[in-house]
Amino acid sequence: MKKVLMKGNEAVAEAAIQAGCRFYAGYPITPQNEIPEYISWRMPEVGGIFIQAESELSAINMVFGASAVGARAMTSSSSPGISLKQEGISYLAGAELPAVIVNIQRGGPGLGNISGSQADYFQAVKGGGHGDYKLLVYAPWNLQEMWDLTLRAFDKADEYRNPVMILSDGVLGQIMEPLIQTPYKAPNLPLKDWALTGCAGREPNVIKSLWMQEGVLEQKNWKLKEKYDRMKQNDVMHDSFYTDDAELIVVAYGITARVASSAIRKLRKDGFKTGLFRPVTLFPFPEKEIAGLCDGRRRLLTIEMNMGQMVEDVRLSVEGRSPVYFYGRPGGALPTPDELYDVIRSYVSSNF
Repeated sequence: MKKVLMKGNEAVAEAAIQAGCRFYAGYPITPQNEIPEYISWRMPEVGGIFIQAESELSAINMVFGASAVGARAMTSSSSPGISLKQEGISYLAGAELPAVIVNIQRGGPGLGNISGSQADYFQAVKGGGHGDYKLLVYAPWNLQEMWDLTLRAFDKADEYRNPVMILSDGVLGQIMEPLIQTPYKAPNLPLKDWALTGCAGREPNVIKSLWMQEGVLEQKNWKLKEKYDRMKQNDVMHDSFYTDDAELIVVAYGITARVASSAIRKLRKDGFKTGLFRPVTLFPFPEKEIAGLCDGRRRLLTIEMNMGQMVEDVRLSVEGRSPVYFYGRPGGALPTPDELYDVIRSYVSSNF
C-alpha cells in the first residue's frame, strides 16, 4: 500500500468515513476546523449527513439522536467546545449509546489560545460531565495512529455501546506527514437490536438516561462498571522503548511522547539508560504495565503539556514502589527535543 500525505485533522475525517460514519454534527473552532470542512464535502459523496449545528450543545445532542436510531455518528471540537458537550456526553454514556468524539486540544483554561495542549486529560478520563461514567480514550502520537485509532474507535463504540474519544491536540491536528490508509475491516459486532428503528412486529425500544424508580439507578451504575471493567481487562494499549535496562523511564503520551522519544534516542547514544513508556489508551489506563516496571531502583518521569494530570494516574499505578517526578509545559507550550534532553539527563544524572 502506498503512503498518502495528509493533515492530521483530515486523516481523522477520512478514517471516520471509511469506518462507516454516516452522520456528523459539529461547530467550528480552531484548531480542529479541517475535520468538519473535510467531512462537509465527503459525507454527501457516501450518502451520509453533515450538519453544522448552531452550537456545540446542539451538535452533541444531534449525535445522540443519530446514534439512537443506529447510525455511526461522530462529532469533533477543541477544548472549550468539548466542555460545552459534556452534558450530552454524560447522556450518551448513561443511555449506552455509541459515538465517537474527537478533541483536538488547545491551551486553556478558558478560551486560552489555539496552540496544541494536553490540558484536557482529566476531563477525558475522569468523566468530564456529571455522574459515574467512563469513555474509552485513545491518545495517538502520529498521523498513522490518528487513522488507525479512528477506525478502531467506531468498532469499540459499537462493541461496548459507549462513547469513545480520540484525544489529540492542535499539533497533530495541523501537521502533515505520510500515512498508510489502512483498509477498514468490519468485525463481527452485535446487531443493534436496541436501536429506535420502528416497532412493527416487536416491542418498542426505549432509550433513556433517567431512572427514577428506587434502586434502579444504582443497579444501572453497577452494570456500567462491569462494562468499564471489561475495557480494563481487554482494551489496554501501550507502547515502550528501551525500558528493559532503563534507570529512568519517561511516561508520556501523544505529541509529548513523540518529542520525548527523539530526546531519549539521543540520550541512549550518549550512554544514558533512559526509556519511554507510552500509554495509547488513557482509559483504560495501563496501570498494571506501569506497575510492572517499578522495582524500587528505577525512577519515573512523567512529561505532559499541562500542569500535571496524567502524573496522578502514574503515581496511583506505582503505589510508592518507585519515585515519580513531573515536568510540564502548560498553556499550549510544546517542548523541544533539546529541552527534554536536558530535563531527562538532569534526572538520570541526579540523586533525587
